[in-house]
Amino acid sequence: MKMWSGRFREPLDPYFDNWQRSLKFDWQLLEQEIAASKAHALALRAADILSETEVASIRQGLDSIWAQFLDTKLGGVAWIRDNPDAEDIHHFVELQLSARIGDLALKLHTGRSRNEQIATDLRLYIRSSINSLVDQLAAWCESLLAQSTAAGEATMPAYTHLQRAEPVLVAHWLLAYVEMLLRDASRLQDCAHRMSYCPLGSGAVAGATLKLDRSIAAVELAFNAPTANSMDATSDRDFVLEYLQALTIIGLHASRFAEEITLYATAEFGFVELPEAFSTGSSAMPQKKNPDLTELVRAKVGRLHGAAETVTLLLKGLPLAYNKDMQETQEPVFQATAVAHQMLHVLAPFTQALRFHTDRMKAACEAGFLNAMAAATYLVYKGVPFRKAHEKIGNAVRYCLDKGCELGELSLEELKEFGVEFDTHFFASITLQATIDCHNVIGGTATARVREALNTAHQRVAALRHETGETDQSLMEVARASA
Repeated sequence: MKMWSGRFREPLDPYFDNWQRSLKFDWQLLEQEIAASKAHALALRAADILSETEVASIRQGLDSIWAQFLDTKLGGVAWIRDNPDAEDIHHFVELQLSARIGDLALKLHTGRSRNEQIATDLRLYIRSSINSLVDQLAAWCESLLAQSTAAGEATMPAYTHLQRAEPVLVAHWLLAYVEMLLRDASRLQDCAHRMSYCPLGSGAVAGATLKLDRSIAAVELAFNAPTANSMDATSDRDFVLEYLQALTIIGLHASRFAEEITLYATAEFGFVELPEAFSTGSSAMPQKKNPDLTELVRAKVGRLHGAAETVTLLLKGLPLAYNKDMQETQEPVFQATAVAHQMLHVLAPFTQALRFHTDRMKAACEAGFLNAMAAATYLVYKGVPFRKAHEKIGNAVRYCLDKGCELGELSLEELKEFGVEFDTHFFASITLQATIDCHNVIGGTATARVREALNTAHQRVAALRHETGETDQSLMEVARASA
């Protein structure tokens, strides 16, 4: 029997009935549905709708549903997903609970609507996913930090417009990605904070018809508080969109890293050796080692962004409050979550396994006038206005190009043709080490600054790990309290 069949005389068209069901994908919310149902039972007890004995029976029945799902012989995904009677996860749990404890299961739906249930389940699901994703971002950061530490004072060219620009420490380049990932983690945490309000008690649209203490469910499920408006709580999915947009930015950062590794692994660059454990070969060309991992990572942002775009278009123009259209927001969440988790799962060990050819990177720093900015800075310290210094060094570079040499290979007499300010100290100021260390500002690539940044990054990532551990512990305590 349908949860809503009382006013209907005709059965549903069989094809439509199957087509409109969401159980084939929202089965993934079973854990959240059970947790929310337990919390609602406590609110019903406080309102004297259920007795202590009834609450205990309901909670025991809900636990047995979860236990059966975990039992590979009796439960599993197919047990839920292929259920012929239930139209969604809420209906499934009600049917299963009824089979275990009889009509008492029907009292659990007192004072609630599926509109508030799905809004609650999705918030719980995304919150749990965020915690795992933040932990995975921290793991990737740790791999980048390990590589940064191992690189020491190794240098490489930095690029603008894909043209060699200035030399930087390899660690400085890797730490750029650590900064991106830490921002990604903070975006996810911000999203989790903003959606940490419990919709239970909002009813279908106007609020529960019973005088429920909504704070009971909010505390039980570790939300900050109940939602403030029943229409907003049941009808908006901005938290879904914000989450998917945060995943898109993670995908963008992962894609940029993947693109650089793909380029640097080519024979033309030769900066990095792809690990064989994360590469494949060619069925036609025996010599090939292909960067399949980075190419796939580069592509995943399209799926993440596609999920965010799907939800954007679904929500656009929807009148308040709940509409069935919102059912279509669930699959993009599940799919994008899986893509993000799988992608981050491989990136940490892949990054750890990379081997950099630092000799080749250093050689690339010593040709192509990457010390030109340092040379202009030398003139600035001699009192030459920067625009004039820029012009003088530009003329010297042009002279070197014609002669086929580098700035450091010019004689002092030749240098003085471009400015009387040049003296013998110029040559020491444009060595590779001097060029690196002249960027001695916060955020710069000077050796001492990068060492400080690396230490700070270790502390920030350790703090992030600690935060996710605390969140895990908090959720475990909630789960134990609900048991």
